[in-house]
Amino acid sequence: MSENGAKIVGGAATAATSTAAVARSALVVVRPGTVSYADGLAMQEDLVEARKRDETEDHLLLLEHHSVYTLGRRGDLGHVRIDDAVRERLGIELFHTNRGGDVTWHGPGQLVGYPIVSLAPDRKDLVRYVRDLEEVIMRALADFDIEAGRVAGLTGVWVGDEKVAAIGVRVARWVTSHGFALNVCNSFEAYDHIVPCGIADRGVTSVSRLLGREVTVSEVADRIVPHFADVFEREITTPEMLENAE
Repeated sequence: MSENGAKIVGGAATAATSTAAVARSALVVVRPGTVSYADGLAMQEDLVEARKRDETEDHLLLLEHHSVYTLGRRGDLGHVRIDDAVRERLGIELFHTNRGGDVTWHGPGQLVGYPIVSLAPDRKDLVRYVRDLEEVIMRALADFDIEAGRVAGLTGVWVGDEKVAAIGVRVARWVTSHGFALNVCNSFEAYDHIVPCGIADRGVTSVSRLLGREVTVSEVADRIVPHFADVFEREITTPEMLENAE
């Protein structure tokens, strides 16, 4: 249960599906709104353990966080350029995490995606997994007429020299956690105090900034879901649909 009451449900989906859908594994999409980073981490950890035991389906958590800097396993704390007192005064938490990547920021107006997906048996390739996440985001941005792409040697999704989505993942026993952060309508003040992803010579941008108009996190999440299902060959379901099928 998240802090705003969103329930995560496991169990087998038994609702009638089309012949084409039967060949696809279920993907449970959960959209709990805004949660603390600690609560989001706990949600992931519970699902990862259940997925390892094959006690639940693949999940995609789509949410927002309260303002927080997260630092990956090999991240450089020196890339956080403010001291703790200033950071706390700005209301920004700091978390050391077990994902890959350097320092990044999460906060209101940014869509965070946490796929809890088993890559076994046929997708056991970490590089492919990251490329697939990038592909999902690029397809979703194309729906907004944004031409985004990759930069050789760098992870994430870019528009020109500016990063619009960061990716940092963890895979344990071929079950994924952590994921992506896509800037939608967030402010950029928090980025002024870090070296995002440890990359000093490139900037960051957002969907709203690129389009010159306000776009909501919900609008972008609506486009991420079908593209994720297509790229990962999953059949979309929800906790409510699973409850009704039980």
